[in-house]
Amino acid sequence: CWGWAFQSWAPVHWLFDMNAILPLEPDIATPRSRQVRQNGLMCPSQLNVDLAAIDANLALAGKFNPGRAVLLPVKADAYGHGIVPVARHVEAVGSAQWLGVAEVSEAEQLRAGGVGLPVLKFSPCFPDELDRAIAARLTLCVGDSAGITAAQEAAERAGTRHPVHLKVDTGMRRVGAEPAGAVALARQIADSPSLILQGVFTHLPISDTPEGNDYTRDQLARFLATVDAIRDAVGEIPLVHAGNSGAVLGHDLAGTNLIRPGIISYGCRADAVTPWEGLTPVARWTSRISFLKRVPAGETVGYGRTWTAPRDTWIATVPVGYGDGYSRLFSNRGRMLAGGRSCPIAGRVCMDQTMIDLGPGDPKVAVGDEVVLLGRQGGEQITVEELAGLMGTITYELMCLITARVPRIYA
Repeated sequence: CWGWAFQSWAPVHWLFDMNAILPLEPDIATPRSRQVRQNGLMCPSQLNVDLAAIDANLALAGKFNPGRAVLLPVKADAYGHGIVPVARHVEAVGSAQWLGVAEVSEAEQLRAGGVGLPVLKFSPCFPDELDRAIAARLTLCVGDSAGITAAQEAAERAGTRHPVHLKVDTGMRRVGAEPAGAVALARQIADSPSLILQGVFTHLPISDTPEGNDYTRDQLARFLATVDAIRDAVGEIPLVHAGNSGAVLGHDLAGTNLIRPGIISYGCRADAVTPWEGLTPVARWTSRISFLKRVPAGETVGYGRTWTAPRDTWIATVPVGYGDGYSRLFSNRGRMLAGGRSCPIAGRVCMDQTMIDLGPGDPKVAVGDEVVLLGRQGGEQITVEELAGLMGTITYELMCLITARVPRIYA
């Protein structure tokens, strides 16, 4: 899938060695998937991203929480969907007013891609990242006195007043200030001439499960009491936020004015049992049949000879594997859709190829025909929740595992 490089020689830089010619990414703001799309080339497998579906999911989150601003998390390459194209889209249509990232480099990528929305880093920066963060207009997260001091020094060096959000740890036990110490930290920020206390926020670790309702309610109560105490000490706080996906759809967020719908924005429930309804699927992962082979009964397929044909059957090879993020855990357990039918995986998922059992009859598909790994084909559907369940994990991880060699195609 490197053909795009040969169509546009000028912007591509090359490394030469004895064995390979490797094109370097010409622009960190333009993922290779977009370059493939722009040149009209197709790779064997691709992740089709429905940007309007993201808008629909954000609108659903807003319907549950009217009057609140929306922050779309785009960390981890927008949960595997493509950070710059997703961010550009939501900015253009206005479906989100903020973005959220985990790394300074993600904010730099957004700015290089022309994205102008305010961006919040969800966790504190290391001191040696602060100059870059401020240059990228990245709103900082702070959670202790040392972090506030370092942010003040960096903003002073930059000659600016820079916004920060104070993170309060109400039960996640990951980062953030203890509620009892939050007022003192807020005063420190207010007394820092180069900092602006723009927001206060917390995170809810079990808002997505019914058995966590009481704990989440207690967290929210502790958080809002802390916010009230901060207001009494330093005055009004522009942004107060706690609502992740589970809280957005399942909890009362009174007292907050910004929501952070993460995985639900990308059309996924946390897992197969999470009671979230009304989401619009965003991603559809497809590949194509590369080879068809008649396999007699009793013969084995794939590495380790773990699958034996129970009868004469047709095997289709699909050029996708764990090198693309299609988990080896799907070996002999998963399925793909071909010709509108569900076809079980035969044998082990390889690094670059996977075999599926089409059955004994003459195949209704041919080399080059579409195969669906995730999404709908005909009356059949494979969901993110189904695949995550087979892996024994959550939908977040499954989407983040789809590798960069799978082009993201946007509609």
